Amino acid sequence: MVQCLTQEYGLSNRQACKQINLPRSTSLYVKQPNQDEEIIEALTSLIEKHPSIGFWMSFYRLRLLGYKWNHKRVYRVYTSLKLNIRRRAKKRLPARVKQELFQPKESNQVWSIDFMHDSLWDGRCFRLLNVIDDYNRQVLAIEADTSLPVLRLLRVLERLKEVHGLPQMIRVDNGPEFISHKLDHWCKENKVQLMFIQPGKPTQNAYIERMNGSLRRELLNAYVFKTLDEVREKTEEWMLDYNTNRPHKSLNYKTPLQLNK
Repeated sequence: MVQCLTQEYGLSNRQACKQINLPRSTSLYVKQPNQDEEIIEALTSLIEKHPSIGFWMSFYRLRLLGYKWNHKRVYRVYTSLKLNIRRRAKKRLPARVKQELFQPKESNQVWSIDFMHDSLWDGRCFRLLNVIDDYNRQVLAIEADTSLPVLRLLRVLERLKEVHGLPQMIRVDNGPEFISHKLDHWCKENKVQLMFIQPGKPTQNAYIERMNGSLRRELLNAYVFKTLDEVREKTEEWMLDYNTNRPHKSLNYKTPLQLNK
């Protein structure tokens, strides 16, 4: 506005400021370039690589990289970026290679494992551990309890090992029980390949996701459970019916056990 008045009407800077009631210091202000951009860039890059380090470790790392800034100046920028607030580092998962849904040609080639959640009538939560054979969609196990840690998963696998043998491969998602080193150690001991789907890609585990949907619709949403014993009894009945009496379109309307013959 001041520039417009001085150019079009020939007013001086003082007169133009007086006309629009603007302090001359404001009209003459020139924004200085940010002299901390290099510090900001260096700190940001450092914290991205080492999210758990504090100010002094950051400062001395910058010194080792050849930067000679005063620690007071670095700390001023450090706090302005709110890096002095405790950060919670995100747990990084190993990279998952994208793989198409493998369709096995016989039993015990691939098993899929997944967890489900629901609650009893009194509000208590319980979990279901589901295991299926991807070849014929046979449900091998449904384990129900309020807590199902990785040791419980290993006991289920040991029990299935005695009845069905072990598969060549187990397909799982990235849940905390599945990324446990205990499961990894068990699979290596038993020469079973542990295959992870990509995070956020449930279609890569479509066989058990399809079974989970049927279990949710036909059992969990259809009944009210008051005790865990009721859950275990009903899931056992449902599993038996699913394997022996329920025809599957994907199996040319055969049951899982019929396909096994």
